[in-house]
Amino acid sequence: MAKRDARWSSASSRQPAGPAAERWVTAGDCGLLLVRLTFGLFMAGHGAQKLFGLFGGPGLTATGKGFDALGYHPGKLFAVIGGLSEFLGGLGLAVGLFTPLAAAALIGLMINAMVTVTAAHGLWESDGGVEYNVAIAVVAIAVAAIGPGRLAVDRYFRWGQGGWAPAAFALGLGGIAAALSLGL
Repeated sequence: MAKRDARWSSASSRQPAGPAAERWVTAGDCGLLLVRLTFGLFMAGHGAQKLFGLFGGPGLTATGKGFDALGYHPGKLFAVIGGLSEFLGGLGLAVGLFTPLAAAALIGLMINAMVTVTAAHGLWESDGGVEYNVAIAVVAIAVAAIGPGRLAVDRYFRWGQGGWAPAAFALGLGGIAAALSLGL
């Protein structure tokens, strides 16, 4: 039987206590990284579509016209705000940097999307409903609550540990930002 590498573990209950525990990477650490990378990079890609026209996206001018049509004036300014929220919030979530702030950006954006576009179409995404937006917002607040994990830049900062305060910060700031942009 091959000797097991002490840095990798499939269950946190097998971790040794003390300084050696910091060297172990658990399945949970890798799973959280996978969630962050998947949702974060998809959101960053959406932002790149809006801002730069990458990945078949419309670019800033066309996105600005779309925001104008939704009642956000000036549309181009809100296109920049929305695109940057997706792009920077997604990248922050993906690498685990300023995680509560990144989560707030995505939560605020998803609240806006639900209120202005998808809520009128019901629940399911196949009908144009809120399903996708709710899923993104829930993942963002969950990562803020859990913390980005040990495979994240934020692991060295207090807010990188997760908890009620980072989750409340993300939800509160995202909600305030959404309310402000919806009220303008």
